[in-house]
Amino acid sequence: MIYSEEYKEHIEYTFAAFCKVVLHNAAMSAYRDFGRKQKREVSLEYLISETPLEPFTTDTYFEQYDQPTVFVVKGQEFVVASKRLADALLKLTEQRRNVLFLYFFFGYTDAQIGKKYGRSRSTANYWKLVALKQLRKEMERLEHEEQETDTL
Repeated sequence: MIYSEEYKEHIEYTFAAFCKVVLHNAAMSAYRDFGRKQKREVSLEYLISETPLEPFTTDTYFEQYDQPTVFVVKGQEFVVASKRLADALLKLTEQRRNVLFLYFFFGYTDAQIGKKYGRSRSTANYWKLVALKQLRKEMERLEHEEQETDTL
C-alpha cells in the first residue's frame, strides 16, 4: 500500500502532537510530585541548626558490661555476655529458662525434655514456645526502655 506524502506528513504531525502531550503530562506529574515531596521534607541544615545535640549515633552491639551473667544448667555454666539477653532470661521462670537451655544448648528434643520432666512431648514443645514468646516480649520491652532513656 502506497501512502501519499500528505498522509505521511499528517501522521508525523499527529505523532509529534501526541509526544508533546505525553511529555507535558509527564513533566506536570514530576513537578507535582516534587512539590509534594518538598512540602514534607525538612532540610538537614535546618535540623542541625535547630537541634542542640550532634546528629550521630553509636552502635552498642558489642559492648560488654562489667559482670556477665552466668547460668548453670545440668552442672554446666553458660556465660551470657549480652546484658539485655541476660536480663530477659532472668525474667523467665527457672523451668522455662532450663527448657530453653536444654533445647538450644544441649540439643535435647521436645520428647527428651518432656521425659526429663515427666510430661509429654507436646507439653515440652508448648513450654518451649511460651518461653520463647515471653523472652521475645522481654527483649522488646528492654529495648524500648533503652530507646526511651537514650532519647531523654
